[in-house]
Amino acid sequence: MQKKSLGNQYNPAEDTFFVADYIQKQKGTMALDIGTGSGYLTNVLKSNFETVVATDIDYTSLKNSQFELQNLVCCNAADAFCQKFDLVVCNLPYLPSDGIIDGTTDGGKQGVEIPTKILSSASSCVLKNGKIIFLTSSLANYEKLIDLMNGLRFETKIVARKKMFYEELILVEAKI
Repeated sequence: MQKKSLGNQYNPAEDTFFVADYIQKQKGTMALDIGTGSGYLTNVLKSNFETVVATDIDYTSLKNSQFELQNLVCCNAADAFCQKFDLVVCNLPYLPSDGIIDGTTDGGKQGVEIPTKILSSASSCVLKNGKIIFLTSSLANYEKLIDLMNGLRFETKIVARKKMFYEELILVEAKI
């Protein structure tokens, strides 16, 4: 699936809407959207969580969010947090690539190198009984991401799949 971006900001597409459909049913006190891009998923979370925090490594993306958002933090994944969240959401850059040319889509050689760093960072800020929901693709070595989360003591399962033209989107939930 070709992700679209405006400059360095990821513009919502089929994968974003797929994640949004699932997370709109989630409820809690605090949520974190890692790599928020346009802010679409953060905006969805606002209706069911008291506090929603969004991060992006790209300051311009945060500054030019397409939605009125608060609690924006420019940082790498969740590295700036010691706070714990009920829910962490990540629409990862999962496409396999020889190099990281577009940080909004390129996940590294197997499509998991960048996601591994993001999920490792996110794993430390999930409350007991909390969860991480992340999106990956059949084009990536997604089994490696599931193994990573299991190794970090999360109970991991695929909760939704969506067939696209030349890939399958895979939504994974990892509970602590």
